[in-house]
Amino acid sequence: MPQPETLRIHIPLELRRRGGRPRILPPKHVEAAMDRGQDPHLLRAIGRAWGWRQRLERGDVTTLADLAVEVGLSDRYVSRLLRLAWLAPEVLERLVVHREPSTISIYDLCFVASLPWDEQPGRVFD
Repeated sequence: MPQPETLRIHIPLELRRRGGRPRILPPKHVEAAMDRGQDPHLLRAIGRAWGWRQRLERGDVTTLADLAVEVGLSDRYVSRLLRLAWLAPEVLERLVVHREPSTISIYDLCFVASLPWDEQPGRVFD
């Protein structure tokens, strides 16, 4: 009777705590080398800002205060995050389509959105 062939695959993983919960993650040296792409929080923030902008333009809500009440957030936070809907087209393309990581936080990106479009890429990616 022939011996069954066995294929053994070794995948190095570590059990670490992230956010108070145990997670199975790759070892730190592998994790650092992995291309992580764009921050999902940033993509979500841009998507929310565009959704809120469309609701305001369609007339679904009339003021930022009304919008903030509907989404259950403070009007100050909504007004700050809404600025992301007016980022320069070049910045949006590089962030969303090409998934280039930005060098600044979402908070700072909200303030960069108020700059002229030609100045924004230098502030976001340099």
